[in-house]
Amino acid sequence: MRKLIYSMGVSLDGFIAGPDGEIDWSAPDEGLHRFHNQQARAVSAHLYGRRLYEEMTYWETADEKPSAPEHELEFARIWKDTPKIVFSKTLEKVEGNATLVRDGVAEEVNKLKQEPGKDLAVGGAGLASTFIKLGLVDEYRLFVSPVVLGGGTPYFPALDETINLELVETRTFGPRVVYVRYQSVEDRR
Repeated sequence: MRKLIYSMGVSLDGFIAGPDGEIDWSAPDEGLHRFHNQQARAVSAHLYGRRLYEEMTYWETADEKPSAPEHELEFARIWKDTPKIVFSKTLEKVEGNATLVRDGVAEEVNKLKQEPGKDLAVGGAGLASTFIKLGLVDEYRLFVSPVVLGGGTPYFPALDETINLELVETRTFGPRVVYVRYQSVEDRR
């Protein structure tokens, strides 16, 4: 069975975006970007909510900019080739290698997890919060930056139940980012 992975940059106090939505503090350097490329190559589909999908459509044409660094051009190619499943009740259509899903979030994710192939990745706090509350996320990958935002969009939603995790990997990227990977140790479904 495929795993569902939630991976985002996060501040030391647990936010993926600041109070006004700012994420400039989490911009990856080349080494970290290449690691993100490696991880993106290892998934069979990206699951997005409307907001993150709209932001990520930047990558549809990013590889047409010859002056962009090679690691960004590589990510654009990977992103375009990887299927996207967009969960939204408000979007009318999606573009490129994307499929729109309006209803049945849990059913769709459970169906995708049963299919053969590489793991799945969820991006964005809103959709990930829904998946976390439904007990669908199997692995959490945090890229912790040394900044305290004091508020904003939290990585984790408020929960009624404890989620027990096991640390399975750590890595440091330069003097700024610590990567931690946790797996769920219980089946909350």
